[in-house]
Order: sequence, then structure tokens, then C-alpha cells
Amino acid sequence: QCIRTLRRQLGDDATSPRFIETVPKHGYRFIAAVEDIDGIAIAATPEFLPARPGRWNDAVLTAGFAILGGAVAGLIGGLIYGLLAASQPTQAGAASALLVLLCVTTLLATVGASGVGIGIAAANALSERVWRWSVVGGGVGGFVVGALGKMLGLDAFSLLLGHSPGDITGGLEGALLGGGVGLGCWLAHRGGPPRLRRAAILGGFTGGAAGLITALSGGRLLAGSLALLAEQFPDSRLRVDQIGSLLGETGFGPLAQALSATLEGTLFGACTVGAIALARRERQA
Repeated sequence: QCIRTLRRQLGDDATSPRFIETVPKHGYRFIAAVEDIDGIAIAATPEFLPARPGRWNDAVLTAGFAILGGAVAGLIGGLIYGLLAASQPTQAGAASALLVLLCVTTLLATVGASGVGIGIAAANALSERVWRWSVVGGGVGGFVVGALGKMLGLDAFSLLLGHSPGDITGGLEGALLGGGVGLGCWLAHRGGPPRLRRAAILGGFTGGAAGLITALSGGRLLAGSLALLAEQFPDSRLRVDQIGSLLGETGFGPLAQALSATLEGTLFGACTVGAIALARRERQA
């Protein structure tokens, strides 16, 4: 507890220490540069320490692993939604539905994770690895990707099909989910280097909470956007009503909306935060 207090006062980070280094099975040692003036050893203060050139390399590693985690979340989510869609008796081309949903979900999750991961990595690099800024970085990154994706998506539908599907996933949903992932990162890094399982659990919890809040506030994540597309384009063979039928609803109702958003947020948060924790372990190795 004393070491934690000292690190907090010094603005130090246990994963990338500038002052106090943990020596496994031995204890701690002071590693900052010192200067001997008139026989008194004086430690260099933080403002006179040179910038650590490795922090941007750490940021690249963090962002890269976050993108990988998002891709994994997309694969898992696409497999779940694809199997649900293919299991409907009225679904023609079950194999095609599974493949299309798998590819679309993986692509969207990867793009979303790139914005959130880059935002978190940049925030921590600029703030000298103060992980509480992950919430802001993740929220900003999610907002930018969500807003751009919605704008381009609506423009593409209007250009190619003559009308847009309506209020699909956008900047506010991206900001909520990205902020939830950033909160999971901050909680996972409190008290030292994060453990992979703990990071994944915390990320899943905060991501799922963000997804649920999104649904309750009227926003839409992937499944909600797909349901809206199916409504706006009646000739579409894609249906996600199976989620609602599992909950006793007719069509894709509010319970299905809340459940799917929570599931998506949980998967995205767990995989992304877990991957970032894995990146920290890789750097330390």
C-alpha cells in the first residue's frame, strides 16, 4: 500500500515504471536518475526526466492487440447471429446467411475496435500511462468511428437504393461502447499489471453495461441495426427475429434489443480489454 501511494504521488506506473521498479520475489528498487550535489543524492524530478521514447511503441502494440480482440469478438458474435439466422425455417440459403453475417460482424467489430483501441492507446501515451484517461480515449475513438460509419452507410444506401434505413448505429452508440471499454481498461489496470482473466471479466461487465444502456436509451448496436434494415427493405431475406422469439416476442422487440446489445457489448468489451491486457504482458515479456 505504501508503494502504491508513492507511485500515485510520483505519477508512476507499475507496468512502465520511471521511479519504482518491482523486482519479483525480492521487493522494489528506485530506478530514476540521481545527481550527487555537495554529497547529497537528489533524485531527478518528473519534469526534468526525458520523455520515454517507448511509450508510442507501447501505444502501437496496445492498439494492434485491441483491433485483434475486436476481430475475435466479431467472429464469435457473427457465428452466434449467423447460426440463429440460419436456424429459421423460412431462411433460404442458410449457409450464405451464416457466411455473410460472419463477415459483416467481424468487419464492423474490427473497425470499431480500431477506433476504440487507437483512442485508448493515444490517451495513455499522451497522459504518461494514466489509465483513467482510457475512458475518454475510448469514448472519443468510438464516437469518431461510429459517426463516420453511420454517415458513410446512410449515404451509401441513399446513393445505391434511393433511401436510407434510418437510425442505425452511430456516434453516440460508439461513444458509449468505447467509454465502457475504456472504463474496463482503467479498472483492470488499477493496482498494477492486469491479469488476463480479470481484465476480460471487467471489460465484459463494463462493455455489457454500456450495451444495455445504449439499448435502454433508444440506441441500436449491430443486431438492432440489422433488424431495422430488414424492416426498411421488405425484400431482404435477412431476419434476426429468432432472438425475439426466444424471449416470447413477436419480431425483434425491446427485450431482444436489450439482450442483443448487452451480448454485443459484453463480447466486445471482454475481447478488447483482454487483448489490451495481453499486449501489456507481451511488452513486459
